[in-house]
Amino acid sequence: MSKQRLQGKVAIVTGGAGGIGAEAVRIFVENGAFVVIADIKDEMGHQFATSIGSDKVSYHPCDVRDEKQVEETVTFTLKKYGSVEILFSNAGISGPLSTILNFDLNEFDNTMAVNVLGAAACIKHVSRVMVARKIRGSIICTASVAGSFGGCAGHDYTASKHGLLGFVRSACSELGAYGIRVNCISPYAVATPLTCEAFNMDASEVEAIGHINANLHGITLKSKHIAEAALFLASDESVYISGHNLVVDGGFYSVNRCLPSIKN
Repeated sequence: MSKQRLQGKVAIVTGGAGGIGAEAVRIFVENGAFVVIADIKDEMGHQFATSIGSDKVSYHPCDVRDEKQVEETVTFTLKKYGSVEILFSNAGISGPLSTILNFDLNEFDNTMAVNVLGAAACIKHVSRVMVARKIRGSIICTASVAGSFGGCAGHDYTASKHGLLGFVRSACSELGAYGIRVNCISPYAVATPLTCEAFNMDASEVEAIGHINANLHGITLKSKHIAEAALFLASDESVYISGHNLVVDGGFYSVNRCLPSIKN
């Protein structure tokens, strides 16, 4: 199979300056894509784009909570590269870890604004271009295993990822008529800078907790594994997959251990 699975395609990656987004930028470029990094981390974003090569990657500042900035990012992409075939809506925040009794509705609004409204704005403006230009594009959102059940993340984050899954499925139901695919990826615990900051832990500590609760042993889930899943959904290898929640969790969501593990 050719390595250039995205040859000549143009992608926007929100939250692309670090973590899962940065790994996706790398792997998209390795597979022949031109990429616009959309993020609020200007210095990091510019440095990262320069390190890969300005002929392949560009940085554009974008706070996804602001629809105007999202629209400007899409316009920039069209002027720079002439098209957009892929959106990886990856920008997100963890929100606070608080009890219901101490729930901060302002913090909740902010988490929803980034994780749901931001993704919705990106899907809206990218799909407008795809529909107008008859582009059979691929839209991918970063969700979470916390979007399928409760108890493994904060209330804000859990609610936002449930909402994002619903929006992906609803957008899929409309955009399929235009040949546009809309999917999401739901990772298990990944020691991204965002996760480490939220739990005030270093990467090794986050990964240790992930190992304790994991179903699949012998491998540590990394950002690159989620980026590889995004590559699959962005490529023509997934040409008839839409409305799908690709869970990358080593069976975590599928297993509820009410019996002790059986070992030989």
